[in-house]
Amino acid sequence: MIAPPIPKDEIQRQAAVEKYQLLDTMPEENYDNITSIISSICEAPISLITLVDKDRNFLKSRQGVDLSESPRDISFCGHAIVSEEEIMIVTDAREDERFKDNPLVEGLDAIFYAGVPLVDVNGYKLGTLCVYDHKPRVLTNHQISALKAMAKQVMSLFEERFKTFELERIGSILKDRNDELKDFAGIVSHDLKAPLSNILMISDLLKENSTSLSSQSIEYLGILKDSTKSMSRYIDGMLQFYRSEELVTENYDNVSYVDLIEDVISMTVMDDSVEVIYIPETDTTLVTNEIALQQILINLFTNAVKYSDKSKTAIDVVLISHSNEYELHIKDNGMGIAPDRIQSIFKLFYIATQEDKNGKPGTGIGLATVARLLEHMNGRIEVSSELGKWTEFKIFLPKKEV
Repeated sequence: MIAPPIPKDEIQRQAAVEKYQLLDTMPEENYDNITSIISSICEAPISLITLVDKDRNFLKSRQGVDLSESPRDISFCGHAIVSEEEIMIVTDAREDERFKDNPLVEGLDAIFYAGVPLVDVNGYKLGTLCVYDHKPRVLTNHQISALKAMAKQVMSLFEERFKTFELERIGSILKDRNDELKDFAGIVSHDLKAPLSNILMISDLLKENSTSLSSQSIEYLGILKDSTKSMSRYIDGMLQFYRSEELVTENYDNVSYVDLIEDVISMTVMDDSVEVIYIPETDTTLVTNEIALQQILINLFTNAVKYSDKSKTAIDVVLISHSNEYELHIKDNGMGIAPDRIQSIFKLFYIATQEDKNGKPGTGIGLATVARLLEHMNGRIEVSSELGKWTEFKIFLPKKEV
């Protein structure tokens, strides 16, 4: 018997084996199906998917034997992965000097062997798809082709497994970074809100004692106060954006449509210059995340009021109930959105209209928060607009059961 030689690139080959995280894993149906099929095609009592580890042959899938591993120094597959051939065939191991007196030949009656190396994208041979028989024999061309094709299928399963792990790893990294960003936003918001509040308070105190201040100084104080309020709104918006997913839970609520709209009106409409009409006026119960939906509507109503250029602001709300989703329309008669900007309005920090009706700049956060909330709710939003006349948002939310 001759022990299989160690490949020249063994360190890299071993790393390639380990990257798939298959060693010492339990049997899996996808792999067992392949060994079952190839055993039938090749009319062989034993078929294996093997991975050649440091000092053993690990059997990821096996038909016809109860072993889960065998020593590498007596393995047929150890020879197969150093062979230059696409398939290594041993017609009669008893007559082959590499396998004479091999315990597998004497103990398991492994006389015939055919193995195709499992080769990864970098050319490293990880193990084999192989068959054994208890008597000398040959394979037909059809059987050899099938063995080669199935070996490629095994590698496809390996690659899919690796890609899944990579996606999970990247997802975990992104989650950690998002959590860090949320924590950072919270810390920054907290640390900035206090000094901003102090600036506002001092500005008000100075203006109250304005007899000793020049008109220019009073004007500067007004600018300082407006800038501070703008910064405060920006911080609040950022905090709301990064905490948006916390508003969406796995628990759903029975939400009164009429109560929902009335609550949003009470929080966003401050005078008689705004008229909200909602249809239907009779109540409907929505099964959804109440707080998240309320926040979405608050953002849309607030924008409708802020960016109104009419003496009378009109907001029309329509609820349509489909068999599998709710469709909610919110239409206003405001400034409208230019056609070349509509596709970008849900991007964070994108500002479709430079100033609201009071001449204050937007933050570019509100609509991004709306889109983020709907994403977490498995919903979607569409927008259409005519510049100078109206804007309509259509919200689609899946129906849930409680």
